[in-house]
Amino acid sequence: MNFKEKTVYQIYPKSFQDSNGDGWGDLQGVISRLDYLQKLGIDYIWFNAMFVSPQRDNGYDVEDYRAIDPRYGTMEDFTELCREAKKRGIDIMLDMVFNHASTWHVWFQKALKGEEKYKDYFFFRKGKADGSAPNNWNSKFGGPAWEYVKELDEYYLHLYDVTQADLNWDNPEVRKELADIVNFWRSKGVHGFRFDVVNLVSKGSFEDDPNLFDGRQFYTDGPHIHEYLKELNLNSFGKDEDSMTVGEMSSTTLENCTRYSGSDAHELTSVFTFHHLKVDYRNKKKWELMPFDFIELKQLLNDWQTGMQEADAWNALFWCNHDQPRALSRFCDDKNYRIEAAKMLATVLHCMRGTPYVYQGEEIGMTNAYFHDISQYRDVESTNFYDILKKEGRSKEEILHILQERSRDNARTPMQWNSKQNAGFTDGTPWLSVIDNYKTVNIENALQDENSVFYHYHKLIRMRKEYKVIQDGLYIPLLQDHKTIFAYKRKGEEGELIVLSNFYAEAVRVEIKENLTDYVLLLSNYKDSKADKCITLRPYESVIYYKAS
Repeated sequence: MNFKEKTVYQIYPKSFQDSNGDGWGDLQGVISRLDYLQKLGIDYIWFNAMFVSPQRDNGYDVEDYRAIDPRYGTMEDFTELCREAKKRGIDIMLDMVFNHASTWHVWFQKALKGEEKYKDYFFFRKGKADGSAPNNWNSKFGGPAWEYVKELDEYYLHLYDVTQADLNWDNPEVRKELADIVNFWRSKGVHGFRFDVVNLVSKGSFEDDPNLFDGRQFYTDGPHIHEYLKELNLNSFGKDEDSMTVGEMSSTTLENCTRYSGSDAHELTSVFTFHHLKVDYRNKKKWELMPFDFIELKQLLNDWQTGMQEADAWNALFWCNHDQPRALSRFCDDKNYRIEAAKMLATVLHCMRGTPYVYQGEEIGMTNAYFHDISQYRDVESTNFYDILKKEGRSKEEILHILQERSRDNARTPMQWNSKQNAGFTDGTPWLSVIDNYKTVNIENALQDENSVFYHYHKLIRMRKEYKVIQDGLYIPLLQDHKTIFAYKRKGEEGELIVLSNFYAEAVRVEIKENLTDYVLLLSNYKDSKADKCITLRPYESVIYYKAS
């Protein structure tokens, strides 16, 4: 399989399309929209976790890895989905949440009853001499990373929510169970797998964190991580020559990622990394705001492009997902230049070296939610930090502003299909409020306008298949010190591509060494862009030039 020409579309199933009026997206809803996705031109649908779950963390607390949550439908619905997607040339990618399992999972319930076999599926530890937790690590969702179980007089580790107990990958029985789960879904016709925070699964030592933080240096890219991923590959998805995999890598390094996804790694096809989405974190803390650092953004993207290229490793390319606020609202002016900026961000990403991911709604320029009251939020991380920041003495207005910028719910609002009630997502009451701008920002409007964001994405997805230089040409950064322009070249045997993008609302004159009159203008987000020796890029203007060899 030539995965280098593929584009993946991410569906957050809870928010994509409701078919039965319960306010909750479902599989039949997705099936009803497959023609739309075929029109967009994507090759894979990545579904966020939709296994049986108490939904404490929107499905990332899995109670049963081999069953579809009834709120989404049945296994028969899933089988129909796979069949109907395949008819349209679309494969399915499922989300494997293997760092932790729900405390409702039968494994954990047996552990609570004192069964040693299942206690060893998790990290149960005695407290310190004074009875306090085994170490001072904090959960990534706030509060201690250890929960005390009185009946066992022991604590269990949960790097995320208290209901998400970390699985012990050092136990070979656990690793076998997880490989069996992958093979179960392979037997259903699934060829794609995304592995949630997979680089955290090999824990090292359990020392106190001297920085009084979350202890990430003791479990990120841990001592046996590459060994364990090679084993999982060998025993499950590696048996399928058509498989495509991606690992979500938390706080990782370029060195490790070249090993995770190198062409000879026998671990994963590609990796998600997040360094470029922390350039607006003051002091690298998510809940501290500042304007994004454009030079740092460019440097990070360029370094990862060239570093992975040198190692023949592969990036997953993305601006948005279910855990990130909308990039359009984050990096651009989503009120005055929403359409131009949405197209610009797409152009920058889709011409890079790697596999592009389109997050639902991104292809029509959906924005942040801008909710105005804490009662509108559903995300456990957001509500937890609302309480934490309130205890720190922050004002309600300040906290709500932070959530408007940072909350994961910004990406989880219902898909905006049309201008009817609830944006056509549901006939009932949606589980999360629809964004106020749905009457203008919706798919029905986008499909009727040949200059819409949708058709720009459609062209970029098609170009990746048509131009081999986009698939595997060299990535060469240009204008690295320019304060407003992101520029790069792709160079291959059959031709060259130059991409120039203005990240700001002010026009800027651009000069590069290459003579652009030798190139053809392939795509622009303005109607009258030209290929001159020296050009002026208007607000958020983005252009792609091509020259055949």
